Amino acid sequence: MMNNQFSLKGKVAIVTGALGLIGKQHCIALNEAGAHLIVADLNEKDCIEFAKTRLEYSMGHYLDVTKKESIEELLKDVLVNYRKIDVLVNNAAINDMFEDPKAGAEQSKFENYPVELWQKSLEVNLTGVFLCSQIIGRHMAEQGKGSIINVSSTYGISAPNQNLYKDPDGIQSFYKPPAYPVTKAGVIMLSKYMAAYWGQSGIRVNTLTPGGVKNGQNDFFVENYSRKTPLGRMAEPEDYKGALVFLASDASAYMTGANLVVDGGWGCW
Repeated sequence: MMNNQFSLKGKVAIVTGALGLIGKQHCIALNEAGAHLIVADLNEKDCIEFAKTRLEYSMGHYLDVTKKESIEELLKDVLVNYRKIDVLVNNAAINDMFEDPKAGAEQSKFENYPVELWQKSLEVNLTGVFLCSQIIGRHMAEQGKGSIINVSSTYGISAPNQNLYKDPDGIQSFYKPPAYPVTKAGVIMLSKYMAAYWGQSGIRVNTLTPGGVKNGQNDFFVENYSRKTPLGRMAEPEDYKGALVFLASDASAYMTGANLVVDGGWGCW
């Protein structure tokens, strides 16, 4: 039986980027712990379907984290339906995908990286967290409590090892571009800022920093990554469920401004 410190029974939680690989697992984890979930992402139809078929006492909702009016509309609808918000998981993010794989090796080089992609990542990965936290956190401050969890990445605390992206012949077919690591590092400091700013308002703000998740990558990449991880494997999407519930629940009641790293030991080496 779950210790009641970890229970989220009756709590209301919003997950942004909820249709992503680990976003869905975040929703399932919080719902299994008892929370009502607001599944928020760009595809409203899929959000509604996921909430209806996979979760209990939950709802799906359209959300564009880069648009203030979209976040305000989400907040209004959640308060109409649930009257409060206890947990916000800022999970929405983009990771560079190059339309032409042949051009990817050159375009992903730091020297050639397009400023448009840099700006788009800043807008979604960092400004999106800022806006959602500002608008929804304001309500949490008014109600005197809340938990905000910002999702970073192992690349937010260590620079990408570009050797991971060499193919078996030693050819550098792709470089991990700068925008994702830089924005994810920014998420960590933004969390610390908000934790210090809102501590006296009863809001806890922490960062969850996941390691690499297995998601159909080339075998050589999975093998390279796994060799550099003490546990000898990449994460499964379900591997972060316990950490998320911990940060959302009273089990972490005296924890704010922290960065909970769950990376299979990647940072040890």
